[in-house]
Amino acid sequence: MDIQSTLKLVTVYAIPVIFAITLHEAAHGYVAKRFGDNTAYVLGRVSLNPARHIDLFGTVIFPLLTLFLGGMLFGWAKPVPVNQGQLREPRRHMIWVVLAGPAANFLMALLWALLLRILFSMGETQGFLWEVSRAGISINLILMVLNLLPIPPLDGGRVLMNIVPLKTENLLARIEPYGIWILLALLLTGVIQPVIGAGINFFFELILKIVFFKL
Repeated sequence: MDIQSTLKLVTVYAIPVIFAITLHEAAHGYVAKRFGDNTAYVLGRVSLNPARHIDLFGTVIFPLLTLFLGGMLFGWAKPVPVNQGQLREPRRHMIWVVLAGPAANFLMALLWALLLRILFSMGETQGFLWEVSRAGISINLILMVLNLLPIPPLDGGRVLMNIVPLKTENLLARIEPYGIWILLALLLTGVIQPVIGAGINFFFELILKIVFFKL
């Protein structure tokens, strides 16, 4: 990939990536606050300011490397701190807290799809906003599906930890520090791509049905 193509790609993806990460993380903190934990709110993480959520390596450097290498765009933000013990019903409410992030990504993908439909109805099928909207759909669906994988510390893994018996939860907690490396290994070996692809296709078809009123 040449420099000019890379810069164009970065320009197109920058806005969707920033929105996807910011709203994903803010959603975790907002729902935690609703259920009794003010930790993220006190630390200023229930915010739409991207600077509060961006991790230099995970949000900037690593995604750029994946773009240069031609792989699946992948990255992460600073995790929103949640004190599960402060939630009114710790295990049940924690499930809603962790699902808030993927739900925010689904909503954003839907909004980008609606913008794409408006542009299409106006006869616009190319240009910067068209490309940004397409990127917005793909980025949010990738981020949502990746986070729903049942691998701690991903959101799906945290849901799993709060529905299994406590003995199993303790086992998963010991795996959690290595979760990101397990995910990277699965991505590099290609083992998990069919699952991710199937999930993205499912939610993409669902969004198309909603946007075009074909439910």
